[in-house]
Amino acid sequence: MAKPSRARAAKAKRIRAILDRLFPQAPPPLRHGDPFQLLVAVVLSAQCTDERVNQVTPGLFAAAPTAQAMARTPVPRIRSLIRSCGLAPTKAKNLRALSAQIVAQHGGEVPESFAELEALPGVGHKSASVVMCQGFGHPAFPVDTHIHRLAARWGLSSGRSVVQTERDLKALWPPESWGRLHLQIIYFGRAHCPARGHRAADCPICSWAAPAA
Repeated sequence: MAKPSRARAAKAKRIRAILDRLFPQAPPPLRHGDPFQLLVAVVLSAQCTDERVNQVTPGLFAAAPTAQAMARTPVPRIRSLIRSCGLAPTKAKNLRALSAQIVAQHGGEVPESFAELEALPGVGHKSASVVMCQGFGHPAFPVDTHIHRLAARWGLSSGRSVVQTERDLKALWPPESWGRLHLQIIYFGRAHCPARGHRAADCPICSWAAPAA
């Protein structure tokens, strides 16, 4: 992992201080009771708001709270319970398939490794990262499109790819802070740094951190 420049490291330190001040408490936005329910919620969150997922999951978890129960639930039933999330047909198939795989290969418990999580249907690296840090407490820095955008906007990464952004952000902060910063950046983006209609001069970070055009 390449060592960041002194200027970029100083910028990252100042950004972290601002995030700690503005969002000292940054709870996971997806409500869940255990790693399996978190995994399900993360799969549902693809191209869907966290608010919508949180409206859907109580009914889904009442019907299928565990991997064993989800694996027994017919795909049409799952689809009917998640239909307002978007991409419901594909997500329903993936939820049943990943649940069956967890039961067959992992004794009904969500695996606690990146490789095994990413081998599950419908689970990519970002989703696995969320489960690893929020479900199991392991160091991980999930980078979604919003964090990717803000890292480039703040000059913390080149913005060439999500993979590069993750690598750059991990180099800037210690591993024990990654999960917390991931959430803080999400909350900051929603409150202060939208993709559209953004006034950099009014932003607590962009007003000084955004690279000159």
